[in-house]
Amino acid sequence: MSERTSLASEPCVIAFVGLGVMGYPMAGHLKTAGHDVAVYNRTASKASQWVAQYQGRSGQTPADAATGAQFVMLCVGNDDDVRAVVYGEDGVLAQMQPGSVLIDHTTASADLARELATACAARGIGFLDAPVSGGQAGAQNGALTIMLGGEAADFQLVEPVLRHYAKSARLLGPAGSGQLAKMVNQICIAGVVQGLAEALHFANCADLDAKAVLEVISKGAAQSWQMENRGATMVDGQFDFGFAVDWMRKDLSITLNEARRNGAQLPVTALVDQFYAEVQALGGNRQDTSSLIRRLKTPTR
Repeated sequence: MSERTSLASEPCVIAFVGLGVMGYPMAGHLKTAGHDVAVYNRTASKASQWVAQYQGRSGQTPADAATGAQFVMLCVGNDDDVRAVVYGEDGVLAQMQPGSVLIDHTTASADLARELATACAARGIGFLDAPVSGGQAGAQNGALTIMLGGEAADFQLVEPVLRHYAKSARLLGPAGSGQLAKMVNQICIAGVVQGLAEALHFANCADLDAKAVLEVISKGAAQSWQMENRGATMVDGQFDFGFAVDWMRKDLSITLNEARRNGAQLPVTALVDQFYAEVQALGGNRQDTSSLIRRLKTPTR
């Protein structure tokens, strides 16, 4: 185990599958740190752009990119997208070797994480479910928070690599624990963004200068990351900050399904999910989650 553990302290061969707004800079951090990185993206032009920018390599299929890799990172859309790049003759498992580790940064279901852990274990491959928080800015700045599920030995092996794009990475339990923690994260965000939207709506109806109010209350108990980073832009009607409403609804659907299974009561989360459906009906599918304020029809100053 000591030889295996020492791998991550040296330049590694890494595959990164999925070059969206999160995966593209995450893979870039790995290459900038000196690792040998091969990428795959469903839209080949995005992979070509990444290769040109970072002087890395690309594979024609996920399996091609994963050939010879010690670590394979995934950052795609949903459970079905993960399965599409993992299984089959073109999937990463077709080329991953015993002793390597599959790390899934996709926000997906806990059931999928457990399924992948079992599939990997049958091949002598490690697995970590590792959803991230911090948004596009966090990915670009290498300041993501990563919630992980899996075996401690695999986490210890991979953690130095994750640090290239994470300010915090913590193992929280067996496979599936990372995804469950990400659900907790999204429950918190849903409630905070709705509260902030209502507060700004109230400030507008009360004929207050909303930005001045934000400056004052952000120094007190009402302070939050959402207030600091999205409050003023919500007032200005700016909603182009990376994490789209469509993706939030996907995450909340996973969360609400899990809650139905484990008996958790999530009345606020369920309500906010429906509010996001209203934002979608207004055409806000690709706007970021702070666009929740749109349904309250708050005029901007």
